[in-house]
Amino acid sequence: MNELKAREVDRLVRAATESRDQAYAPHSHFYVGAAIWVTESEIVTGCNVENASYSLSLCAERVAASTAVARGYRSFQAIAIASVGGVTPCGACRQFLAEFGTDVQVILADVLTGARQSRRLSQLLPEAFDASSLPVT
Repeated sequence: MNELKAREVDRLVRAATESRDQAYAPHSHFYVGAAIWVTESEIVTGCNVENASYSLSLCAERVAASTAVARGYRSFQAIAIASVGGVTPCGACRQFLAEFGTDVQVILADVLTGARQSRRLSQLLPEAFDASSLPVT
């Protein structure tokens, strides 16, 4: 899959950063926004939503991916994640995103410094679990 062009990356990071402003993180105060490039004309966003019972919290990446699926998309070209420090997706989000393809470009954006890194999901999650390879019984 092709890398996004610089202006497309800028647009995606901007959408993730704007989505971060909507995050609900009263417990950790760690705000994250995500934006998925689903088509040239559409970006789907999400933000983290915490819960007092941490295990019920939703990461921004899974909110964005679930919203994209609800809108009928089943493959993603790229995802930008905006946070302080430009952190990588957690393991659960990596596996969740892998369901829709491991060739996804992952752009990590630090909202404080403006620094960006780009990886492929396959680099962040080598040997992802793939149920399609399981034997049928």
